[in-house]
Order: sequence, then structure tokens, then C-alpha cells
Amino acid sequence: MGSWIFKLLLPTLVLVLLIHHAGSSSIIRYLPGFEGLLPFELEAGYLGVGEAEQDQMFYYFIKSENKPEEDPLLLWLTGGPGCSSFSGLAYENGPITFKVEAYNGTIPSLVSTTYSWTKVANIIYLDAPVGAGFSYTKNPCTGNSYSGKVVPAIVQEISNGNCICCKPQINLQGYVLGNPLTDLDFDRNARIPFAHGMALISDELYESLTRSCGGNYFNADPLNTECVKEVEEFKKCISRIYPAFIPLSECDETSPDCYTNRFLLSEYWANNETVRRALKVVEGTREKWQRCDEDLLYNRDIKTTIPYHMNNSIKGIPSLIFCGDQDMQIPFISPRAWIKSLNYSVTEKWRPWMIQDKVAGYTTTYANKMTFATVKGGGHTLGYKPDDSSILFKRWISGQPL
Repeated sequence: MGSWIFKLLLPTLVLVLLIHHAGSSSIIRYLPGFEGLLPFELEAGYLGVGEAEQDQMFYYFIKSENKPEEDPLLLWLTGGPGCSSFSGLAYENGPITFKVEAYNGTIPSLVSTTYSWTKVANIIYLDAPVGAGFSYTKNPCTGNSYSGKVVPAIVQEISNGNCICCKPQINLQGYVLGNPLTDLDFDRNARIPFAHGMALISDELYESLTRSCGGNYFNADPLNTECVKEVEEFKKCISRIYPAFIPLSECDETSPDCYTNRFLLSEYWANNETVRRALKVVEGTREKWQRCDEDLLYNRDIKTTIPYHMNNSIKGIPSLIFCGDQDMQIPFISPRAWIKSLNYSVTEKWRPWMIQDKVAGYTTTYANKMTFATVKGGGHTLGYKPDDSSILFKRWISGQPL
């Protein structure tokens, strides 16, 4: 799963989205599982969209802990597809997270974090598309687009809308993509050279794959039996590796330290009735909350986002593309290649970016105001390296060199 955000100025979008829908939102000062008063300002509620507002999008809005009226506003969309934005809030860059402990049947405990992006920005965590998290629709026939590739398209739409006369302007200042799905075939094919570079497959297998498949590993002609056989061999080699973070292998499913089991805490929490009452969730709209709903229907009509990145680049919209260098789901090889295909000159050569005296990753910047960065030791989401990812974000959003 990837994570996506916008950088916008608070007064514009908040006035349009939040104040307009104030009747369907509530200020929350206490959350079940968190001890005491929340040390930040939280609002939760629904945004009605579509004809007669049939689609009700659930959101969590957290004000900046710095200067909320001056700090930028970010819209956070979690990928999956079909994952609740609460996953980003609780596991990646929010001011609270779950205490890692064995589940004992009570409400899981929430604790404060030190790495929250709300230290410098206001954030709307939006459950999108309809059906993700607590979002729901009054129209059972609704179909929704694949959220994993929508941000560049939405950025383009906002930019185009700003050119229409007599329309409210949105002060769009940039976008950020973490381990982004861009083109399914392109991204999947990058797993082979990544696995070879990480010594997960042998030189012999890599050379055979390259020779027999010609770079098209996962959508090859079924009559190309040599390629099909070699891809199956590749899958066997990596079958015990956790693709979102390759240092991990299969773990004990009974252990709270198992990374995937930590996600279950959010489901125990969000399905508790006291939590739903605290968040003012409309009764009867979500029988079971899931962190990621893999059964949602989508119109997968965006095959590739590269043209959107190109259009946004032409308009000079700044962007930050970053990847954990231990992610095999969307390997850093893929965005580095499609960014290069945009044919913009390099304005800042490849170099390490540092935290104090340690290398935290590598970065380069292009003439289209696009910055690419890796997070050393990071995985598919921010949760593997939250502190380093937070520093990366804070530098970029404040205009500092990484």
C-alpha cells in the first residue's frame, strides 16, 4: 500500500470542506484507549459528495500542533486499494499509534508519537474511495476508481479547475507520493532486477529471466514456456520473504511483534461500540470496519499515471516522490525509471541525505521541481522508518534541502 498527500493552504480547503459540513462533524477530546485528554485537536465526521450527497466520505481532521492558521493543509489518501486513512494516522505519520501488545479482549491502547507530521501541518485523513473505512454510500450501485493511482489525476484536476474563470481557487502547492503505484506492469516488472540486486535470486536465474522474458516478466505470452517457468522459479525464491519489507520473513502469527498482526489492533479498536460512538459513526452504515477492504469494487480506469505526472510537471507543480529501499512491492527502481522517462534535466545530482552524521537515504532533484528520495532501511509504508520519514517530509515542506 502506498500513501499520498497534497500540500494545500489551510484557509482555502478547510473553509470549503470542513466549515461547510460542520453539521456532520464533531470535535473529539477523548478517544477510547487513550489515557486522558487528547494532546491535539481532532475533528471527525462525514463529507457528502455526488448527486444529493449520496456518497458520505468519513474523515479525521487534525490541526497542526504548530501554527494551524499558517501551516499547510495536507489531504492524506491511503492506498491498498480500499484501505482506511486511519491506517496512515495510526501506523505511519499521525500523533497517536497503538501500543504493541497482545490483544486481551479489551480496547487496544493508544499512545502518543514523536514523529507526527501534524507537528508542522494540518492533515485531513480521508477514507476514500466510498466503502473504505467508515465511508459509505446511499446508492448500492456505486462504483469507484482505484485509489492507488488517483493523486496525480486529482492534482491535474485541481490545477485545471484553477484556470476556470469565476471559480474558487485552491492554493495547490505540491504533492507527495510514497512508494507509489504508477503503472502495474511497469512496477511489477521492477521486482526482478530489485530482487537480483538484493541477492534474493541468483545471477543465473536473473540472466535466464532477462533472456527469456525480455523485461516483460508478469504479463508474458503463455506460449513462452521458458519465461513462465523462470518466473515460477523466481516466485519460489521469494515466497518466504515479506515483500513490503524484505528484511522480514514469515512470522509467528500469535506474536504481537509480528508486523502484520499489529494491524489487527486497529480492527479491534474501530469495531468497538464505544469507539464508534466517540467518532459519531452513523449506525448501520458499516457492519464491520476493515483496515483494508479487498472486496471493494473499482473502476480501474487509470492504467498509468505517467501522463498526469508529465502534465503536472509542465505546470511547475512541485512534488516529492520517496521510497523505502527495502520495499519489493513497489521497488525504488520503478519510480526512478519513470521519473527519468519524463526527460527533465537533473538540477541536483544524486547524493546522500543526512540525519546528523548518518546517511538516511539518497536523493536527487529535477528541473520540473520533482524530488526523488529513498529512505534507507524503509519499507512500503512510513511505519518502518517513521522518524526518518518525518524529517524528510518536514524538510521538503518547509523548502529546506533534504
